[in-house]
Amino acid sequence: MSILEVNNLAKRFGQTEVLKHISFSLEEGECLSIIGSSGSGKTTLLRCLNFLERADAGQIAVRGETLFNADAPGAGIDSRDKRLHFGLVFQSFNLFPQYTALANVTLASRLLAKKQPDYKKRKKEILAQIDENGKQLLDQVGLLSKMDLYPHQLSGGQQQRVAIARALALQPDILCFDEPTSALDPELTGEVLKVIRSLADQHTTMVIVTHEMQFARDVSDKVLFMDEGFVVEYGTPADVFEHPANERTKQFLERYMAG
Repeated sequence: MSILEVNNLAKRFGQTEVLKHISFSLEEGECLSIIGSSGSGKTTLLRCLNFLERADAGQIAVRGETLFNADAPGAGIDSRDKRLHFGLVFQSFNLFPQYTALANVTLASRLLAKKQPDYKKRKKEILAQIDENGKQLLDQVGLLSKMDLYPHQLSGGQQQRVAIARALALQPDILCFDEPTSALDPELTGEVLKVIRSLADQHTTMVIVTHEMQFARDVSDKVLFMDEGFVVEYGTPADVFEHPANERTKQFLERYMAG
């Protein structure tokens, strides 16, 4: 059974159809890269998956459980529990400036811990474990030595790596990236891609919206090419990059791979 199933997802803003009946599936441990020109609907698709936008039609299921069905009563009620299936790393880091790197990583876990029935009795033990987990995640992204620094004391690449650790902290089923290197200069881009590559090597289930074509080709198990709200091409990197079936895909790849 696929870990993620998306069926006929559609979204419009006013009279503009941004997503047009998007369907795909993803197996556990796979990395899916979503590519396409700006305005093709990539980020909107990611936001619908994370329930930051409500799709107008379609279904989203994780591990066989339907999290969203536009035809079902109450489909617009998006609980926090649904969002916990997905971790999201934004383009612009979105770290809290008033918190240290470690505090940014552990904040959501600390808030959720308060709901545990034995929280008051075991508070010290629970918070110590959360901090230890946060340190391990910062170590995983190569930033343990920076755990007490604030975002303004970190480079853009370091901030994005903290954001990746934060997204991993709640152990989501699927980790999503929205153009994670678009706000970084080339020197810092490499350090972020290195972390994402290591997650792919560990078979972390990921959905990555990216303009980094060579990276998508190297790390992905599946590639989805979007154009004007449609899925134009979907398959393995070899299928999409080496043997594209659609002329629009060929034109896009010639432009981006050349650049």
